[in-house]
Amino acid sequence: MKIYDIKGFPNPARVRMALAEKGMMDRITFVGVDVPGGEHRQPAFLARNPSGTVPALELDDGTMISECTAITEYLDHLDGNPTLTGNTARERAIIHMMQRRAEAGLLDAATDYFHHATPGLGPDLESYQNKEWGEMRRERAIAGMRYLDSVLAERPYLAGDAFSMADITAFAGLNFAGFAKIETPAGLSHLEAWRARVAARASAAAV
Repeated sequence: MKIYDIKGFPNPARVRMALAEKGMMDRITFVGVDVPGGEHRQPAFLARNPSGTVPALELDDGTMISECTAITEYLDHLDGNPTLTGNTARERAIIHMMQRRAEAGLLDAATDYFHHATPGLGPDLESYQNKEWGEMRRERAIAGMRYLDSVLAERPYLAGDAFSMADITAFAGLNFAGFAKIETPAGLSHLEAWRARVAARASAAAV
């Protein structure tokens, strides 16, 4: 299998962390995509992934899978022992719900702030910016942090007692928010303790 990505970016980090959790890093060939140089918008890459986003997973038969949740679902079920996306209907529903809340309320919001209210990836790639929208999204990311803290006051991980895809998304979101200089509000002790636990996992080194 091949993964087209760029190390250090938040969505590739999510899939790399999932791979490490599953012990599958040695089964993947990573193909670098020059996102700052605009390679993801060129015809050769768009033929693989029409959405022009990374990461994208290419299977041995040539099938292309994009979107982090879809890639993680595929990888998690390859060995018949899903650990990141849930086993029962209830587990899967809660994990997907919390994953989406972490994605929409933190990671996507921080990403919008970066692309709209900062220089982002530079004028060649940031062809449209709305600073007012970006600042609103910054506030959304901060609200998302407060929400996640409230969830973690009740349980050790976002979807319950076990680490899951939802935690990977939130961890990537917090890391990217920090990169974009969106500070975590003071007093979110549950979120900070959770972040330290996740950062101590061996898979965190893969991002």
